[in-house]
Amino acid sequence: MAQYFEVHPDNPQPRLLKQAVSLLQRGEVIAVPTDSSYALACRLDDKDAVDHLRRIRQVDEKHHLTLLCRDLSELANYARVDNRQYRLLKAATPGAYTFLLEATKEVPRRVSHPQRKTIGLRVPAHRALEELLALHGQPLLATTLIPPGETEPMNDAQDIRARFEKQIGAVIDAGACPSQPTTVVDLTPMGAGDEPLLVREGRGPLDVLGLG
Repeated sequence: MAQYFEVHPDNPQPRLLKQAVSLLQRGEVIAVPTDSSYALACRLDDKDAVDHLRRIRQVDEKHHLTLLCRDLSELANYARVDNRQYRLLKAATPGAYTFLLEATKEVPRRVSHPQRKTIGLRVPAHRALEELLALHGQPLLATTLIPPGETEPMNDAQDIRARFEKQIGAVIDAGACPSQPTTVVDLTPMGAGDEPLLVREGRGPLDVLGLG
């Protein structure tokens, strides 16, 4: 039965977020709010939790999972970034963007793309999620909470609890999210001197990236 943590969107209660962190550390998958939509999240280094997350979404290992990072200081451990890529990341974070980058060896092979060895990375601009990541002390692995067979992400925490209460450990309710997917940009071409590649236009504005 999923626990339900109702937190203030701007001043989330640390006591409740600490309980959610405890569930993550015990291997649970939880539903978290972001600056685009709700997402499912778990610990990066917990194979069983990652497998469970994929089963809930019914996606295979070719589906890009995303690292939710508190800030860019966590980036170097998980992705290879040159100066040009870093300047673009700095200009666009925090925000509703997912960046595809070359994964380092610190990223377990099971969570990077099996053929391209890339990882998605996000620095979300959502206070409750920022505080959760700070308390957790390392990035979380996440995927947009889109029910199997559907195309739209879920945006109501109570609906998420009712639908997934037997599959996830908790729902963090910080109110409705914008319910619009992130802008996805592949930065790997920049490593060869090319321009970033727009994969999906979403909530994050393109002009920040020089793609507008």
